[in-house]
Amino acid sequence: MACVTETQTTGSSRSPELRLTLKALGGLRADLFHDALAYRPLPRMDVEKGPTRFLPRRIREHAGLLPHAVVAFLALVVFCVGYTTHDAEYRGLVGLVYAGVPALTVLLTLVRPVLAFWASIAATPFLSYMGAAGLEWPWEPNSFTAHLAVLVIVALRTRPRTAAWMWLVTAGFAFFSSVILGLGVGVDNDAPQMMFFSALFLLAVSIRQVRRDAARAVSVQQSVTAVERSKRTLLEERTTIARELHDVVAHHMSVVAIQAEAAPYRVENPPPELEQAFVTIRENAVAALTELRRILGVVRAEDYEAPDAPQPTLADLDALVANVREAGLAVELTVTGSVRELPPGVELSAYRIVQEALSNVLRHAPGAPAKVEVSHVLGGLGLRIVNGPARGLVKPSPGAGHGITGMRERVAMLGGEMTAEPGGDGGYEVTVFVPVAREEARDQGRDEVRDQGRDEVRDQGRYEVRDPREEPQP
Repeated sequence: MACVTETQTTGSSRSPELRLTLKALGGLRADLFHDALAYRPLPRMDVEKGPTRFLPRRIREHAGLLPHAVVAFLALVVFCVGYTTHDAEYRGLVGLVYAGVPALTVLLTLVRPVLAFWASIAATPFLSYMGAAGLEWPWEPNSFTAHLAVLVIVALRTRPRTAAWMWLVTAGFAFFSSVILGLGVGVDNDAPQMMFFSALFLLAVSIRQVRRDAARAVSVQQSVTAVERSKRTLLEERTTIARELHDVVAHHMSVVAIQAEAAPYRVENPPPELEQAFVTIRENAVAALTELRRILGVVRAEDYEAPDAPQPTLADLDALVANVREAGLAVELTVTGSVRELPPGVELSAYRIVQEALSNVLRHAPGAPAKVEVSHVLGGLGLRIVNGPARGLVKPSPGAGHGITGMRERVAMLGGEMTAEPGGDGGYEVTVFVPVAREEARDQGRDEVRDQGRDEVRDQGRYEVRDPREEPQP
């Protein structure tokens, strides 16, 4: 038989009491020992909340220092208490030290609160020995007032657990000074008063902080709930849009595709040009339906993932130009420079920009010739799409004006520049330059394809479903 030896780790072998004790000591170390010398200046008060918001602007600018003024006033009170209770014959340098040290510990809470607490504890026995009157032990009247002030200020600047540790440390110091040392014989022991008043003040401060934290947590939860409600409303609106798109657009586009396919059979001996026109109509209708399905995926899904199908690139411009030529637009495509592989996002955006520009020509300048220039330069990619004035009897179609906006968004996303303005001969010219670094061309890959594809589909969903040859142009 195999002998199995059970081993226990150091953490599992400890008793629950020991673990609780170590956890408590770890909290003490974190609150009162870790970064005890840290510089933590008291922030200005928010004057836009509470009664201070009703003050005049000039006064409100300085009202943020009100907490600092309160601490300074408490330090002055502590100094006056110490200086008046000290014997008159000892009010020289010793009297200044006796009255000034507790006041300095109060002022120290403005910049180093935890250090101020330890300084107040450490200075207490020395101040008791310096007090010539010997009234009370272990706290003199001024150090008693100073320690209470330090406890309250530090508790306000930290958290309730720190307040509890400070009270326990104060209680331990009082017990050690009053009982173990036995130095309180013959004088009044003010340790009980200190423990009572400090517990009362720290409890009030802790309750205030707990309520403030609870109110803050409720406010955060309300904000989260509002965001979730907004997301749910948005998702419902997107679902409604998807339903409307399907009911209105998909039905009519399907009818167009079916009628275009059946039309040549209803005419006896149709000419080839007519058959080709109906084929082109059907192909574009089917392409529009495909794009519509992608748009429905965007507006219906909360987390949309771009399709895995390849996105168009500059290599597909020939097919795009051929498609537009079949629609009756005379287009000339010119590619200059050293053709090289560009980042997929740049190629996709360049293709869509050319597509939208040619669609604008079809709609707003029917019959006008167009020219597309693609320039591969050292620093990036240049595009120029120019067309002449409209010709023929077909009137320009009005547009929504989203074509140029979409192009500008794509160019801005890639950090490029774009101009779109009327030409001198009555036509229109679109010029684009997209910077492309060599390292960028090598490194950008699948992620950019996915992001660009997502942006492309979202742009189409945000604007409208339209034939790729019918883009508006302002």
